[in-house]
Parts: sequence; structure tokens; C-alpha cells
Amino acid sequence: MLQPLHDYVLLKKEKEEKTTASGIILTSGKEKSKLAVVASIGADVKEAGYACGDKVLYKEYSGTTMRIDDEEFIVIKDEDIIAVSK
Repeated sequence: MLQPLHDYVLLKKEKEEKTTASGIILTSGKEKSKLAVVASIGADVKEAGYACGDKVLYKEYSGTTMRIDDEEFIVIKDEDIIAVSK
């Protein structure tokens, strides 16, 4: 697992649902979600208000996206997290 440095946060993007619970197939043209789960927090992040495992909302064009073992992650600055889902 990657450990972010300084004031960066590693987020694990959740996979988009392709069908609804009732079986309706969703089109792929919809906007991507800006929600992700906190996987790891850098050492310089102070009083974050969130912890590993929390679902957060982040700014749309922030961070660096990567794929590791068929999972999608994004590394962003702490200041680009704008809300926590409770």
C-alpha cells in the first residue's frame, strides 16, 4: 500500500454501479462520483476531521489518479477534501 507524504491523502475510489437494485442498466455517460474512501493520511495532516475508512467528497480536478491491482486510487492534498459523509 502507498503511504502519502507530507499533507497528502490517499483515497480509494469506489467502483461505479452499472445497474440499479431493480436491474435497470445505467448508461456510462453520467458524471463520475467525487466520493472516495480515505485509505491513508500523510504525517503532516493536522486536525483533519476525518480518518481512514471515512467517505469524503473531494474537489473535481484535484490530485493524481492511479490504478493498483485493478483498484483506482487518487492522491490529493488535504485542503482539497471538502466534506465528510457521516
